[in-house]
Amino acid sequence: MSALDVWLSRSIPMCLLLQSLVLMALCFPPASMCPKGCSCLRTDAHLHLHGLNVTCSRSRLKEIPRDLPAETVLLRLDHNHISAIPERAFAGLRLLRELNLSGNALETLGEGAFAGLEGALQLLDLSHNRISSVHKDAFSRLNARIVVEDNPWHCDCALQQALGGMAAHNHEATSTRVLCRSSELRDQDGQPYMAVDADLCNLAKRTTDYAMLVTMFGWFAMVISYVVYYVRQNQEDARRHLEYLKSLPSKPKRPDDPEDITTVV
Repeated sequence: MSALDVWLSRSIPMCLLLQSLVLMALCFPPASMCPKGCSCLRTDAHLHLHGLNVTCSRSRLKEIPRDLPAETVLLRLDHNHISAIPERAFAGLRLLRELNLSGNALETLGEGAFAGLEGALQLLDLSHNRISSVHKDAFSRLNARIVVEDNPWHCDCALQQALGGMAAHNHEATSTRVLCRSSELRDQDGQPYMAVDADLCNLAKRTTDYAMLVTMFGWFAMVISYVVYYVRQNQEDARRHLEYLKSLPSKPKRPDDPEDITTVV
């Protein structure tokens, strides 16, 4: 065997190994880029999604990972123990298209929970949580399809504004899946949100007006009562003072009093 044959027999396997390592480096990001408890896989080029699929499902997470790669296009955080979404928790994920938060312990959604996702996000899954309240502007800038079924919603003015602020193509589909576990209208408890035909914001305003009216009437009645009490108390004191003066012995008149002198003259 010639020297060339020996060199080729050794270099070809090395080239193949090197090529494999390069491909692995391209497909799998470095461990330092992937959050603890998650797996990161680079998306296929033919899907036109140049970025990372980050899967943190069933990882017993209690909060949103803080070191999510900026290249993330698909993020699965489902079936964990996440109870809150901090303001702007996903602000650095400008390429994110799908966000799965189903099966967690979320109870409320703030105004800036999804800030920064307005441009690219196409799917937001919030199903099977404990969400009862939401800020009126939580969904207002999102064009994504939002999945919200199986949450104990409290149907109030804020929820009505939040659903009304959704994109037109998403509002009706989302509203049909909202079930009022509780409501500002007692007869709507347990009913679908779409069955609530009242303006809950107007209802809240009327309730506030009634409360203010009752409070003002209470203060007015208290002031009147105090004035009446004050007058009666003063009258009683004046009567007692007058009776005391009447009970005093009369001062005897002396002959040299001016009145007597005038009478004599």
